Amino acid sequence: MTEYSVLMTNICKSFGGISVLKNVDFGLKKGEIHALVGGNGAGKSTLMKIMTGVYSCDSGEIRINGEVKTIHNTEDSKNCGIRMIFQELSLIPTMTVEENIFLNHEIKKGKKDFRLNKAEMKRRVEELLKDLEIDVDIHKKIQDLDVGVCQLVEIAKALSVDAEILIMDEPTASLTDEETKLLFKIMKRLQDKGVSIVYISHRMKEILEISDSVSILRNGQIVKTEQTSRLDLETIIRYMMGENAVNEFVYMQRKVPVSSETMLSVENLTWKGNENKISFELKKGEVLGLVGLMGSGRTETLETLFGLRKQYGAKIVLDGEELQVKNPSYAISKGITLIPEDRRRLGIILMHSLMENIALPNLKVLTRGIKLNRKKCRETAEGCIKQFNIVADGTGIPVKNLSGGNQQKVVIAKWFETNPKIILMDEPTAGVDIGAKGEIVKIIRKFSEQNGSVIFVSSELSEVMAVCDRVLIYKKGKIIDEMRHEDIESEEVLQNAIQR
Repeated sequence: MTEYSVLMTNICKSFGGISVLKNVDFGLKKGEIHALVGGNGAGKSTLMKIMTGVYSCDSGEIRINGEVKTIHNTEDSKNCGIRMIFQELSLIPTMTVEENIFLNHEIKKGKKDFRLNKAEMKRRVEELLKDLEIDVDIHKKIQDLDVGVCQLVEIAKALSVDAEILIMDEPTASLTDEETKLLFKIMKRLQDKGVSIVYISHRMKEILEISDSVSILRNGQIVKTEQTSRLDLETIIRYMMGENAVNEFVYMQRKVPVSSETMLSVENLTWKGNENKISFELKKGEVLGLVGLMGSGRTETLETLFGLRKQYGAKIVLDGEELQVKNPSYAISKGITLIPEDRRRLGIILMHSLMENIALPNLKVLTRGIKLNRKKCRETAEGCIKQFNIVADGTGIPVKNLSGGNQQKVVIAKWFETNPKIILMDEPTAGVDIGAKGEIVKIIRKFSEQNGSVIFVSSELSEVMAVCDRVLIYKKGKIIDEMRHEDIESEEVLQNAIQR
């Protein structure tokens, strides 16, 4: 019999009479990288929270290394050698890298000497980071580091104690390509040491690259567990979402062709730190893709057009009117909106309700005198829930309680309510599941067919190919090439254009 690090059998869990997990069987072999995938509400998070002691299962059995274990809380889970690396960082921003890694398990000088053994902690942290090939100053505060580096520190923190079982929840969401390669190298090294890893990601290509096996959850049940080598992208999507889901990620012939009229003309755009000048045109009804390596200038272009960055002497003409974009308020008033890459930090206010988030950029039409027209706010939010298929228990629910995909749909919905001419989208599908990605693709297509224009930034080249009519290739703050959709025969063609 194959030896399992974790074997969960007949796991059931309900909330308020609603069954979330239904007799789930999940096995993680020793030294295996096992991917767990599924759409919003499929039960992935609930299953992992049961394994880590955040929830207790209603029924079922959990065996760790062959022994039946009762996991009632996170301490029980840690005692079983289980650690989870969350997508949302648990690091303390005002503390240093070293302090975060040893938080809650600091090394003391002795049994009766409760002073910190700073020299020993420094030695161990440096040794750990060197072993993981993570190059970071251990004395720097977390708030002074890039998000990708913080994610690597989060991983180092989990590995600073003996962990036999690691659960990684969207670990690459904030990583560059190089950082992702480093993470995969770390995972393989851990695997060689016998560490078992549950890998949760919405990036299907990563799953096919790094995992040994895949379990697919749908509606609270495991519908397929298979060796990764026997699966492909289309098969995984069909098991997750149904037969028609694959079509969302294939370029569809436009019902309404791109107009010959120019919506946006940009000449000599630049920003602080970039010596190059960028010029391009965006047609009415066009979806224009910006692709390139991290730091190539894609995000900076969007932020400058939206007024978040100062531009120097560019000529920006929107629908025949020359603009002087100095701040986001001005850009919004002229019909330019931005879906930011980091939705939780820049796109929504987590503690506020769904209704309040949608109301924020639309206060002019939702106020009566100096007071909010709450009835109108609620009706607007209800309309957005229906139009964008947002899964939420009413308009008053805090946005923090929604899944990543539904949070992103709230961000998109609130800006659509402003009736924009142009939507700037920076990684709009990052950290959302296949189902939500498909819905976002549909939203973009519908908007463009109604003569709206989109500038679309994504690291997922399959999505670029699925929605973009034309693509600009960025490198070191300038446009080095332009490709029409019909000239892009495959992702490899696009990838080669980026890397040359």
